Amino acid sequence: MAKVAFLGLGVMGYPMAGHLQAAGHDVTVYNRTAAKAEAWAKEHGGSHAATPREAAQGADFVMTCVGNDDDLRSVCTGKDGAFAGMEEGAILVDHTTVSAKVTRDLAAIAAGGGIGYVDAPISGGQAGAENGQLSVMCGGDQATYDKAAPVIDAYAKICRRMGDVGAGQITKMCNQIAIAGLVQGLSESLHFAQASGLDGEKVVEVISQGAAGSWQMVNRHKTMLADEYEHGFAVDWMRKDLNICLTTADEIGASLPVTALVDQFYKDVQKMGGGRWDTSSLLKRLKDV
Repeated sequence: MAKVAFLGLGVMGYPMAGHLQAAGHDVTVYNRTAAKAEAWAKEHGGSHAATPREAAQGADFVMTCVGNDDDLRSVCTGKDGAFAGMEEGAILVDHTTVSAKVTRDLAAIAAGGGIGYVDAPISGGQAGAENGQLSVMCGGDQATYDKAAPVIDAYAKICRRMGDVGAGQITKMCNQIAIAGLVQGLSESLHFAQASGLDGEKVVEVISQGAAGSWQMVNRHKTMLADEYEHGFAVDWMRKDLNICLTTADEIGASLPVTALVDQFYKDVQKMGGGRWDTSSLLKRLKDV
């Protein structure tokens, strides 16, 4: 069992840290809103700290799960950042979806202090975090990954090393690119079924058993048909991720025409006031066009 610091207690981080504590690790948490860290410690029996540096002191592993590039830099660097509290030989595992650039920049800073670094973005949504069934895609050297993987297993359905530092983030971009097209296709299918006078539930029952079936179809069609979008991964966060994908595509010379189009559709959803709606709200956009 390891001494672990967990920084960031959002809808994903809160249950993930709980799984670590339940697995027998000694967990100290930090959250920008201190009341949430205090509530977590009361619920799970771990400890909470006032700063990332304080949480990271003496930790074998520091897990981060925050919002974006700037948030990650903030909790890692500076006099109160995690790096300032970590000892040589400790490992930082970042579960935030961020750019490969900030990942490589922070990994270089960590290496200068003898700290290991694994970028380990996650997929599976809030339900996956709560049930300990996340897909974790990792980047880092093999030896560092091998040390971190048994700790990550506390909340992982699958955990794989995809390559050197940054490879985890690139893999997460592949994940978001695939989801964008899938959700738009599912939205159009359900919209077409309803416009044709068909029972959308019956349509999904049939087509989900064939080549059209997907996780999105199985897990999101009921709420989509009910016009309910107050759950899951928010449109605002999806646009943040897709911006990373599109920026990286320009850098590496990849073409993402469908992703760019769906990103604009999500922009429409934001204009409708749906920035906090689930990503499946692309269907609502079609209904309101």
